[in-house]
Amino acid sequence: MKINLLFVMPSLSAGGGERSLVNLLSQMNFEKYNVDLFLFSHEGIFMDLLPAEVNVLPLNEEYSRFSQPVLSSVRQLISSGSAKLAYSRMMFSLTNHTVKEVGLKEQDGWKYLSPSLSKINKKYDAAIGFLEKTSIYFCVEKVDARKKIGWVHNDYDKLGLDPSFDEGYFDQLDHIVTVSDECSNVLKRRFPNQSYKVNVIHNIVSPKVIAHLASKERDDVYNRKQGELVILSIGRLHEQKGFELAVHTAKLLKDKGHSFQWNIIGEGDEREKLTELIAVNGLEKQVKLLGLKPNPYPYIKQADIYAQTSRFEGKAIAIDEAKILGKPILVTNFSTARDQIEDGIEGLIVEMETEAVAAGISRLMQEQGIRNRLSEHLSRLELGTEEEIEKLYRLLG
Repeated sequence: MKINLLFVMPSLSAGGGERSLVNLLSQMNFEKYNVDLFLFSHEGIFMDLLPAEVNVLPLNEEYSRFSQPVLSSVRQLISSGSAKLAYSRMMFSLTNHTVKEVGLKEQDGWKYLSPSLSKINKKYDAAIGFLEKTSIYFCVEKVDARKKIGWVHNDYDKLGLDPSFDEGYFDQLDHIVTVSDECSNVLKRRFPNQSYKVNVIHNIVSPKVIAHLASKERDDVYNRKQGELVILSIGRLHEQKGFELAVHTAKLLKDKGHSFQWNIIGEGDEREKLTELIAVNGLEKQVKLLGLKPNPYPYIKQADIYAQTSRFEGKAIAIDEAKILGKPILVTNFSTARDQIEDGIEGLIVEMETEAVAAGISRLMQEQGIRNRLSEHLSRLELGTEEEIEKLYRLLG
């Protein structure tokens, strides 16, 4: 008899956690496991990449009304006789507008969002909240499962969350999974009573799949000028990713006379701010926001340098993918950077300031020998992590 699993995720829009889930599901043994997936939104660039065997659960009617824009939502809820839920919708909107910290906003908003979500009418062998916050809260409150697992994809201390709120949910989990040793250490320090539950499962990446997808575009995706080097970054346009640091760095590089284009793949709420910053600094020809790309691998393959200017990360899957494609890599010195890059051997780790990033990029741009050495070293490494799924199977029991 097959084992019944449920994964819970906010959406399959752009993001490392989303790509990590799609990669994991692509490796699942569907002869042994039935897999359901609950998403709070059925839109996103990775929806088409889900394996056909994955069953996406429908959204209940009250949540569909709740998730509409606030005025439309309140009207629909009142007309359907759900006055209490209409009040919750107004309080949810008020919380989103008054609580400034993103993590606290999601925690505080959960008590208003939760009543709109029905419990899932099926018993599972295991339920997995695949992203911190709402996915885990849903998994604990709305699912009947023999085992419950929560996944934390970031350095918990950088998420701006109230640990006392999460403690109650973590207490009801059988396992807590995170993506790097440093993230594991943070969780164990922050939640000492839950430390025995913490496990590390690295993001699943497949060199064979990535190489295949990277070869899809044979022409120059960047349309570069003669002698122009290409820097690439990937991530949500969010404060966490530090893309304003990339823009300020690009200004320094331009002022020093370098010929380059710095392309950023991703989308998010900082697009307007970054677009204005690019314009103010006269960098429209150098820094380009490319938006979302379902297949970013040709862009990584054809770039000269991969740069990650994040303030914090758990385990950035884009760095692993750049390593697989042999790109010279520069990352800022966020707390988990050394979990991903051996400084000077697999890439460069620089301080989180404009001058340091510019100096590192300049070095990689000017010294092809360093770029070649880094790429050659990466080409000799065994970088696939497909076997990480065996760790999940062991947790499932």
